[in-house]
Amino acid sequence: MADAVVKRLAARKLAEIKDETRAREVVRHILSENLLAEEKIETEVKALLLENAKLIKDSASDYKRLFTMAKTKLARERGFIL
Repeated sequence: MADAVVKRLAARKLAEIKDETRAREVVRHILSENLLAEEKIETEVKALLLENAKLIKDSASDYKRLFTMAKTKLARERGFIL
C-alpha cells in the first residue's frame, strides 16, 4: 500500500520524492499509526457500549449503528479522520 501511495504522490506531482525507499518507510509508519489509533478508538467504543449494554438492550437500539455513531464521535473529538 505504501508503494502505491508513494507512486501516486510522485505521478501526480503532489510531492517531490528524492528517496522512494525512505518515502515508503514514512508512509508505512503513518499508515501503521493511523490503524493503531483507529483500533484504540474502536476498543474504547466497545468498552463504552459494554458499560451501557443493559441500556442498549432495553432501548432496542441497533448495536452496529450505536458503535458507528460512538466511533465517529470519539474520532471527531480527537481530530482523527476515519
